[in-house]
Amino acid sequence: MAEGHAPHHDYHLVEPSPWPIVGAVSAFVLAVGAIMWMHGSVPWIMAIGFAGVLYTMFMWWRDVVHEAHTGSHTPVVQLHMRYGMMLFIASEVMFFVAWFWAFFNAALFPDDPTMIARTELFGGQFPPQGIVPFNPWHLPLINTLILLTSGTTVTWAHHSLLHNDRKGLVWGLLLTIVLGVMFTSIQAYEYGHAAFAFSAQAGGNVYGSIFFMATGFHGFHVIVGTIFLTVCLFRALAGHFTPQQHFGFEAAAWYWHFVDVVWLFLFVCIYVWGSRGAEAFM
Repeated sequence: MAEGHAPHHDYHLVEPSPWPIVGAVSAFVLAVGAIMWMHGSVPWIMAIGFAGVLYTMFMWWRDVVHEAHTGSHTPVVQLHMRYGMMLFIASEVMFFVAWFWAFFNAALFPDDPTMIARTELFGGQFPPQGIVPFNPWHLPLINTLILLTSGTTVTWAHHSLLHNDRKGLVWGLLLTIVLGVMFTSIQAYEYGHAAFAFSAQAGGNVYGSIFFMATGFHGFHVIVGTIFLTVCLFRALAGHFTPQQHFGFEAAAWYWHFVDVVWLFLFVCIYVWGSRGAEAFM
């Protein structure tokens, strides 16, 4: 397609691209390198694969941005991209449903008579004997307030963009990014002071496994969302977004709101409920 010319139809016919095959090869090298590293080999093969994956992501998304600026993202294409983002978030919801399922399965049935090993492991209670959960009204509550505030700042940025307020867009994005970094920093501090994390007496338990997998994957999503919004900030500074065409920012905002909502469920279920025991709510 010629530079700067929109198509004569509503659909975008993707140009031939090397990035699918480059990404596949890089991911394969990354996986093989990681396995070799886990078996005592040098980590440089994994590092090469990881670098290839990052390079593919950067170049592929660069091409998508270029397509948007050359008129390929017609209203129909933008609608389909929104459908794609909705389906992606739906798949992420189901990913976290699995961890909540694991939590409730353990929390609601700690003394299941049909599972003798579970009764012995849990001591007939949840959290298991010897586990001292976090106080949900200290750092977890602070992180909850931080994420809720970040939801308002990213909404402010979106509202500013719709009204072509570039200054409000930049400041809203910047504040959201700062709040995201604050959340990650507090969670890292929290992890470093988890009494049930790695001790020989309390470590390796079901509570710790569920806690770190659920909250850890959420923390990873916060990091990804922060990077996503940082890219949007640089694009906003470059003047890429307009009130009529800003799907990249819209997708980042949706993703961030999804992260906020998941954290609210984590806070209520794993921090509040998990700290008191299921019997307190039954």
